[in-house]
Amino acid sequence: MFMLFLSVYELSFSQQDPQYTQYMYNTMSVNPAYAGSNGHTIITALARTQWVGIQGAPDTQTLSYDTTIGYSGVGLGVNLTNDQIGPSQEIYLDANVSYTVRLSEEGNLSFGLKLGGRHLAIDWSKGTARQQERPFSQNVSEFLPTIGAGIYYHKSNWYAGIAVPNILRTDHYDDTIATIANGDGDIAEERLHFFGIAGYVFDLNANLKFKPATLVKVVNGAPLSLDISANFLFNEKVTGGVAWRWDDSISALLGLQATDNLHIGFAYDLTTSNYSNFNSGTYELMVKWEASRGQVMKSPRFF
Repeated sequence: MFMLFLSVYELSFSQQDPQYTQYMYNTMSVNPAYAGSNGHTIITALARTQWVGIQGAPDTQTLSYDTTIGYSGVGLGVNLTNDQIGPSQEIYLDANVSYTVRLSEEGNLSFGLKLGGRHLAIDWSKGTARQQERPFSQNVSEFLPTIGAGIYYHKSNWYAGIAVPNILRTDHYDDTIATIANGDGDIAEERLHFFGIAGYVFDLNANLKFKPATLVKVVNGAPLSLDISANFLFNEKVTGGVAWRWDDSISALLGLQATDNLHIGFAYDLTTSNYSNFNSGTYELMVKWEASRGQVMKSPRFF
C-alpha cells in the first residue's frame, strides 16, 4: 500500500494543479480572464473526491466568487481551494481581475491577471513508512506566491482562451517529496503550465442545445493532458453529457437548474488507467449560484 501511495504522489505532483471534470462550469479556476464575463455575480462551490478506495488519494474543495463592476469592463474574482494528497495539504487563495474590450457587437476580448499564493503543509505523522529515512523526519510548512495571466475571447455561442496559472518557478519539493518519489529533485520543480480552453454551443432546436468543449494542459517535461466533453441543455433546465480525459478516465455529467439562480451539477469519473484496479472512481459535486440570472438576457452559451 505504501508503494501505491508513492505512485499516487508521483502522478499527482507531476500534474501539480488540482483538476476538475466540470471545468466548463468553473472556468475562472483555469483562466483569470473569465472573471466577470457573465455580467453578474456568480458563486461556485465544488468538491471532488478522487480515486475512491485509495488511501491518501487527492481530495479537493474549491469556492469561487466573480462579479463585474458596472459597465466599466472590469471583472473581479476570488478562488479559495483546499487540495489534500496523503499527508500533504495545499491551500490556495487567488484574486483575479479582468478587463474586457468589446471588439464587435457580440465579440469580447478579456485580459486577466491572477495574484495570490498557497500554503503547503506536509505532516508525515499521517503516514507510515517502512524505513524512517531523512525525508520523513521533518514536516513541511511553506508559503508560495502565485502570479498568473490569461486571455479569453467569447461571443454569444462560443469561447476560447489561453492562460498561464503561475509564471513563478520554485523548487519547494526538492528535499522531500521528489526524493521519495524517484530519488532526485527533478519532479519537484514548479513547472510552467499552459491551459487552453474552447467551447461552442449549437442550437439543435428550440428546447435543446449542444456544447462540445475542451481543456488542454501543457506542462514542460510532462505528458499532454487533454479533456474533451459533450453536454446537452434541455429546456434551459437539465444538462447531461459525457467527458473523456486522455489516458485517464471517462466521465458522466448531470446538472439541474433548480431555480433561476441555483444550478447543481454532479460528475462521476471511471478510471481507465492502471489505477482502475485500485479504486472505484471519482465523484464531483458542484453548486453554482448566479445573482439576478432571471433578469439578464437569456444566452445560449451556458458557460
